[in-house]
Amino acid sequence: MTTTSQPPAAGAVVAPVTAPGPVRQDDDGRRPRWQRVLFVLALVAAAVVFLLPFVWLVGASLRPREYVFAPGLLPTPFAPDNYARAWDAMPLFTWLFNSVVVGVAAAAAATLSSAWVAFGFAYFRFPGRNLLFGLVLATMMLPFAVTMIPTYLIWNRLGLVDTQVPLWAGNLFGSAFYIFLLRQFFLSLPREYFEAARVDGAGYPQLFWRMAFPLVRPALLVAFVFEFKASWTDLVKPLIYLRNEQLYTLPRGLKVILDRFGYGGEQQWEVVLAASVIATVPMIILFFLAQRHFVEGIATGGRKG
Repeated sequence: MTTTSQPPAAGAVVAPVTAPGPVRQDDDGRRPRWQRVLFVLALVAAAVVFLLPFVWLVGASLRPREYVFAPGLLPTPFAPDNYARAWDAMPLFTWLFNSVVVGVAAAAAATLSSAWVAFGFAYFRFPGRNLLFGLVLATMMLPFAVTMIPTYLIWNRLGLVDTQVPLWAGNLFGSAFYIFLLRQFFLSLPREYFEAARVDGAGYPQLFWRMAFPLVRPALLVAFVFEFKASWTDLVKPLIYLRNEQLYTLPRGLKVILDRFGYGGEQQWEVVLAASVIATVPMIILFFLAQRHFVEGIATGGRKG
């Protein structure tokens, strides 16, 4: 049995068919209040999850030895002398200084070298550019274990084992991840700016330092902070290359503290935890100092990518 639709009778009122509209927003253009409240609650819950281990670490580092693993987050009883003991037991200041020097050198080397390569891939047009860029990205697929032994043999042949040079000098050849990140920023810059500068006689170094470099400063800061953090927390390279305790970075020094005061040692976990807090606080301070530019660089990269 088939049916046929009949046209509406003359004079009949036909209700318009409307498509589902967007999510209702408040008068000020923002999303409804309940959605904003749920979003804030989700952010608070995530913040609590991420902050809880650090809060426990700080609280446990301020307790006496017999109360280190007691339940609760508050440092009761209060024992701030754990930090003095940790500072006196090991050359923490020397290790902090070494970590800062190596971190700044590694971050600066990786950021500047990657920026040069990224600018070349973004500005110059030449046959095989995309293929070459793909090969650069393909190096990200190589695990560190594959290149660890050949890299060690190179530094050993150069006589630089037991120095801090291998901890940062490899970054002079750039990083595929930072090259990809910075190339996206350089591609977003109007090419007409550089062509006008070329007409006025500017060379390629001037294009980079005077025009491109200031315009992508947020992205450069993102790369610098990322690489500084990676160097600050790196334990593998100091374990491989460093023998002299006075050259140790903080992660290598924390390994010494853990061996002496932790597992298989004197079981003075309050000293281990106090040293861990000392190693963590500088990175927190760095993020807060660079927070505005750091978040700006991440957000801008998301919009331009």
